[in-house]
Amino acid sequence: MFKGILIDKVDGKISAQVTQIDEASLPEGDVTVAVEYSTLNYKDALAINHGAPVVRSFPMVPGIDLVGQVTESSSTDFPVGSRVLLNGWGVGEGRWGGLAQTARVKSEWLVPLPDSIDARNAMAIGTAGYTAMLCVMGLERQGVKPEDGEILVTGAAGGVGSVAIALLAKLGYTVVALTGRPEERDYLIGLGATDILDRKEMSEPGRPLARERWAGVIDVVGSHVLANACASTQYGGTVTACGLAGGMDFPSSVAPFILRGVKLIGIDSVMAPRALRIEAWQRLADDLDLTKLGDISKEISLDDAIAASAQILAGKLRGRVLVKLS
Repeated sequence: MFKGILIDKVDGKISAQVTQIDEASLPEGDVTVAVEYSTLNYKDALAINHGAPVVRSFPMVPGIDLVGQVTESSSTDFPVGSRVLLNGWGVGEGRWGGLAQTARVKSEWLVPLPDSIDARNAMAIGTAGYTAMLCVMGLERQGVKPEDGEILVTGAAGGVGSVAIALLAKLGYTVVALTGRPEERDYLIGLGATDILDRKEMSEPGRPLARERWAGVIDVVGSHVLANACASTQYGGTVTACGLAGGMDFPSSVAPFILRGVKLIGIDSVMAPRALRIEAWQRLADDLDLTKLGDISKEISLDDAIAASAQILAGKLRGRVLVKLS
């Protein structure tokens, strides 16, 4: 038996509780992991509080992240004792995830834990930080350099935004943070932002083209914020889109793309190939100031996770929320 969060659906009603789970209930997989830390992301919060559309089968252990040590394995890549982490691949949605003390997964989903990152810091980074790194790499691959101008980071006080600011600042970029939480100004400046914008400035319908400002954008919001970001990106600049916190719609025009050569790059962290994941995690080990993670992250127990998930949906928690399981 092991402890975890179990989401179930009975008579059409969703329930989530911390409970003891029989190891015999674990799904098939060639690697079993003793989970040390997981995280609470926006997607996890949706799963715990609403089930569908995130959860695709019941019962379900949520948690799109995990880090821990291999205890059973038939994989030559990850023998017993290996330190591993997992992000995405549909765990916590269609396959049991990381918010439990034990997980059984497919070895091809795993990434070796970099030597310079411990378990706690790995989950302080988590899917949000790994996604932020993919966004930064997306800007770099399109040739965006620090000397080209300002980089806009939207949803700045959230997990992706927080890590993106810290990464970009360390790499020498000038970062402007867009947030709906002006009370987080000192926090964002501490991560490396040079200026703070109120989300209201970009959350309403705008013109097809606005004054050129951004050399690059990392957007987690979507909808009007993404449209306005594209409209105000410099000639030849790049916008990376990785989230839809403000909506799945994109009320824009082709003007930024055909008149300014703006590039809109989609960032998918869930199904990204393993080689790209390994590269991103090695870049995080090299380029992220791990001392910033204390400001970015908050640690809670598994027993507190359900209540914390409601706070995430209400926009009351900033940065990264990691859940200690060991």
